[in-house]
Amino acid sequence: MWAAWLWGGPTSVVSGPTAAWCYGMLAEPGPVLHLTVPRTLHRRPRPGLALHRVELDPADRTRWRGIALTGRGRTVLDTAVLLPDGATFLDRALQRSVRFPQLTASHARMAGCTGAPTAKRLLDAAANGTRAESERILVRLLREAGIDGWATAVPFQRWELDLAFPGIRLAIELDGWAFHSDVARFGNDRRKGNALVTAGWTLLRFTWHDLTRRPAQVIAEIRAALSRCE
Repeated sequence: MWAAWLWGGPTSVVSGPTAAWCYGMLAEPGPVLHLTVPRTLHRRPRPGLALHRVELDPADRTRWRGIALTGRGRTVLDTAVLLPDGATFLDRALQRSVRFPQLTASHARMAGCTGAPTAKRLLDAAANGTRAESERILVRLLREAGIDGWATAVPFQRWELDLAFPGIRLAIELDGWAFHSDVARFGNDRRKGNALVTAGWTLLRFTWHDLTRRPAQVIAEIRAALSRCE
């Protein structure tokens, strides 16, 4: 990494998954080193090195152990765009490393960059990926699949179930993006789940990522549970 950065020169910046590894956001730096350089800097790509030609705003540059690095917000966005499962990476980063306003500010400075539209889609999904949005998506999937017999906001003891098939005691609980959650909600959800199982219910849990990235598998799991419970 030092060699790549020195080869890039003083205007170059270690970026993307490589920078994410430096920040501790990824366990491994990956097989390719990512380096961002100004568009006017003439450097030929080298084996094992991915060059990104971008005019970075000074606000998106920082230092890490003497090496120029993209700032945390820009690093998260660039990495989320490049990774196959960028939504999951972005969710984890929002839980541990950055705040949402940091990302929106960094994205505003990405205007005209290749990954800006993808980054915007990921940010929009994160902003809307609450439990309520998850419920709307699940209801649509159930209707499209022709599955009926369910109800939303079903009372159970001192709680309310997100969605349930009351006649056969099958409950479905939904989670939005993890960064929307907090310790109190997490604890309450687990107490509710334990009470359901103790009362003889079957419980399925799905995340926003499940509903948006593998909807067919979600419906398949629900159909299998319905078959077992009937």
